[in-house]
Amino acid sequence: MPMARATASRRGVGLAVDPMTASKAVETVQLSLVFDAPAPAPAPATVPPPRARGGPDRHIVLSGDPCDYRLRRARRRTIGFQIDDRGLTVSAPRWVSLRDVEAAIVEKERWIRSRLEQWRIWRAKRRLPQVHFADGGKLSYLGTEITLRLRADLRASALASGPDGDELRLALPPEADEAQVRDAVQSWLKEQARRVLDERMLELSSRNALSYSSWALSSARSQWGSCGADGRIRLNWRLIHFALPVIDYVVAHELAHLKELNHGPKFWRQVARLLPGFEVARDHIRNEDPSTPPL
Repeated sequence: MPMARATASRRGVGLAVDPMTASKAVETVQLSLVFDAPAPAPAPATVPPPRARGGPDRHIVLSGDPCDYRLRRARRRTIGFQIDDRGLTVSAPRWVSLRDVEAAIVEKERWIRSRLEQWRIWRAKRRLPQVHFADGGKLSYLGTEITLRLRADLRASALASGPDGDELRLALPPEADEAQVRDAVQSWLKEQARRVLDERMLELSSRNALSYSSWALSSARSQWGSCGADGRIRLNWRLIHFALPVIDYVVAHELAHLKELNHGPKFWRQVARLLPGFEVARDHIRNEDPSTPPL
C-alpha cells in the first residue's frame, strides 16, 4: 500500500507518497517497487537479440495462473520489477536472456503477487466519489463534509450552518456552470488553506521555539509538504480537506526538518517533540495521495 515517504535532494526534503511517484506514462500515480536481483552472467553470442525497449506484453504462468508483464531492455546491471496501472514491468539488461528474465520472475513470484494485490487494494481505495460542482454538491473540508449552495444574493463565498450541516455558500447565480462553481470552490479552499496552515505553522513553531524563513502554498500532486535546506517550507493546499490532527502532523514533519534535514531517528524524535502522539495522523495520511482530491 502507499506509504508516506520523504524525498531528499539538494534542495531539501519533502513529505511525499511512497512508493507512488507521478508518471506521465499512466493516468494515475505510479507505484515503484523495485527489487534489484543479482545480475546473471552475460548471455552467449547465440542468444537472439532482445526485443526493443517497451515492446509488446508477454505472459508467464506462475503457480498455474497466467501473469502478463512488459519487458523493458535498459542500460542497467540488475533486473528490476515495477508495479503500476499497466501491471508488472520487468526491466533487464540488454544482454540477459529471456529465459533468465523469466527465471527471475518465478524466483520473485511471492513478492510480485503481494505487490500486485497491494496495488489493487490501493487503486480501489483511491476511487473517491467525484464532487458534483453544483448546488447540493458535497466535498470534504477539515475532515467533515460540507454542502455547496449557490446564492446570487451574496457578495462573497462563506461557510455557514444549514438545516443539514455546514454549507459553503458561493456567491454565484443558480445557473452557474460547473466550471464556474469549481473555480469558486477552489478559490475559497485555497484561501482557507492559507489561513489555517499559517495558524498551524505559527502555533507549532512558537510552541517549540522554532523559526522558519518563509512558507508558501503548494499545488504539488506528489507531495504534501517540503522543506528546503534554506528553511523555506511548502505545504500542499489540499491538506485543507483533512482534519486538523493530520494537518498538524504534516506541519510538524516539515518543521522538524529545520533541525534534521533527513529521516533518521533524531528526526522522528524531533517530530514527537513537536507533536506528541503524531503516529495516528501519520498512519492516516500514509494511505492518502495528493493526486486523488477532486481539485
